[in-house]
Amino acid sequence: MNLSAKNNKTIIDPVCGMGVVPNGKEVITNIDGKTYYFCSEGCRRSFTDNPEKFLKPGPAKKKGLWGRYLERLEKAHGGRAMKCH
Repeated sequence: MNLSAKNNKTIIDPVCGMGVVPNGKEVITNIDGKTYYFCSEGCRRSFTDNPEKFLKPGPAKKKGLWGRYLERLEKAHGGRAMKCH
């Protein structure tokens, strides 16, 4: 894939979420005919060891202070409903 200097589209690293601008010197890998871009060799290695871990969509994270509070509460109770008494 030859990208011109005019095409400065940022691509998200599937491992760490960092933005990568393709410039011809990036770290890449191809899986099932699709090209993935990485910020470093370490991220590429993690991805190639277990691509399903990074490609399978997980549950949406709750946002904000209240969302983080609820996630911690659910984790503390093992996902069970909390009892009042």
